[in-house]
Amino acid sequence: MSAYQEKWIDLLSKANLKGWEIKPMGEDIHITMPHVTDLKLIRDNLPQIIGQLSLDIDIPHEPLKLIFKNGYEEFDYVIKS
Repeated sequence: MSAYQEKWIDLLSKANLKGWEIKPMGEDIHITMPHVTDLKLIRDNLPQIIGQLSLDIDIPHEPLKLIFKNGYEEFDYVIKS
């Protein structure tokens, strides 16, 4: 696991998102959310949220794929360096 991936897992885990399971999957991060989670709402707001959270990361950035699932649907989001 890269230091950058580890930092993102730490940040997302500290957000204390109830029912979210955040774990490494190879070089990616796999995020499983409760079945009732609206993935469209997550997808629409994700760029702004990621931008704000990335301000807390003080190590070199690298591309990182986040895989979001709610049991019915899934989508990928790539954080670019």
